[in-house]
Amino acid sequence: MEPYVIVGASLAGAKAAEALRAEGHTGPIELIGEEPDLPYERPPLSKGYLQGKTPRAEFEVHPADWYAANDVTLRLGTAVTAIDPDGHTVTLADGSRVGFAKLLLATGASPRPLPVPGGDRPEVLKLRRVGDSERIRAQFAPGARIVIVGAGWIGLETAAAARLAGAEVTVLEVAELPLLRVLGREVAQVFADLHRAHGVDLRFGVKVAAVEDGGVRLADGALVPADTVVVGVGITPNTRLAEAAGLTVENGVRTDEHLRTSHPDVFAAGDVANAFHPLFGKPIRVEHWANALNQPATAAKSMLGQDAVYDRVPYFFTDQYDLGMEYTGYAEPEGYDEVVFRGDVPGREFIAFWMSGGRVLAGMNVNVWDVVDPIRDLVRSGRPVDTARLADTGVPLAELAG
Repeated sequence: MEPYVIVGASLAGAKAAEALRAEGHTGPIELIGEEPDLPYERPPLSKGYLQGKTPRAEFEVHPADWYAANDVTLRLGTAVTAIDPDGHTVTLADGSRVGFAKLLLATGASPRPLPVPGGDRPEVLKLRRVGDSERIRAQFAPGARIVIVGAGWIGLETAAAARLAGAEVTVLEVAELPLLRVLGREVAQVFADLHRAHGVDLRFGVKVAAVEDGGVRLADGALVPADTVVVGVGITPNTRLAEAAGLTVENGVRTDEHLRTSHPDVFAAGDVANAFHPLFGKPIRVEHWANALNQPATAAKSMLGQDAVYDRVPYFFTDQYDLGMEYTGYAEPEGYDEVVFRGDVPGREFIAFWMSGGRVLAGMNVNVWDVVDPIRDLVRSGRPVDTARLADTGVPLAELAG
């Protein structure tokens, strides 16, 4: 019997192996990963692990003995160099081939490089793997000069960890505010205020020209002193194998709502999957932990011939200083017409709702807890909501979602 092969020993890959066994698959499973480490979750790499708070074992998906106990062949430090969907084989870096009955691509994504002279200098670091987090954390010390290029989630979480360690932090961002494309001007300002309140030097509307001895040279000629430069300018889905195999690739590996690719025996999940979402009526690719955690169950069921559909409302979270946030829903940069606030925005204890035509597209709760379920219900319902009542903290969200 040919195995079910999973390329990518990531959170998505490990959860897919778990789901296949949970759904009753008794045949062989091969989980192949390029990294040498046991499959792990990535959020702690820019949060608790980067701060030295979260031990490694806490974010490994399964303990080492789980794989053998569940008859999963785990190949770590093993790169897949090619896949042949019609021939039902994958080729490994040593030239050997592994046949498959069904294949899941959980190849994730890679950080974008800093495309300027000096962008490959040894003091320029990126954050994606556990070793990256360890190297960056080793640079954090009182007085260390840390320059972060990019004010996205990774950049801001890294800035918070560096400041908590006593480092001097400068964040360089080409846009006018942090997270502007993700959150819009109304909510992005909250994060700008948060980091300035904690002593971060935020510089917006700047372009990096080079990294050189002593720091980061800006396009206007200014030099920003730096001992370490952390690049957080986004990630690119790892689609090389899929493209070479002739699968449909479009902002990731395109799949249907069952997470099946353009080949009937090949599936995709996690950061690499641009999956059709029934709730939104179009394919979306969400680069967050919840997709890697939850999509594999649907992929596993589909691989086993079940009629499973992935239609969960997107979710992600962040922790920065004393701010904890959860975001539920999906609002594109130009896809909403207003933001409704509920609660104390200056005190950073509120919920923001992105609206379109009176409908809730997404909600973000900041230091307000146990509200994800009603926010999700509001997003899923698609019904217009009275915005005055939505903003009124005296009106239960569950009542509005009802």
